[in-house]
Amino acid sequence: MYLCVLAWEQVYKEDAITCYLKLERIGRLPFKRKSRGRSKGGKGSGAVVQCAGCGQIVPRDKAKRSTRRISLVDSALAKELRQKGTYIASSADTRFYCVSCAVHRGIVKVRAEKERRMRISRPRRF
Repeated sequence: MYLCVLAWEQVYKEDAITCYLKLERIGRLPFKRKSRGRSKGGKGSGAVVQCAGCGQIVPRDKAKRSTRRISLVDSALAKELRQKGTYIASSADTRFYCVSCAVHRGIVKVRAEKERRMRISRPRRF
């Protein structure tokens, strides 16, 4: 038996399927996050990417992206070259992770239930 709360604040004890159908009928299904875990908006399905951690196929708008700069020059040598005024090129390495791998690696933090619906803007580094 499940506890089912409807839009008009009445509580029913029913099985999960009946509860789901009643919520679907009135057009208010419960959701955990404001974006429903994706950043696609209303555009339908999008491209898929492969998780760099486990190899799982994940929708691109749901996957967590991690970008880091990779220098081709050793750090000690790069410091000397920078002092002489040399420009050192670096390449960007972008990896996509599924949600479970991103949480495991610390890319995404687990948030409290009330904080999940809020969008967090990270401070930009320049």
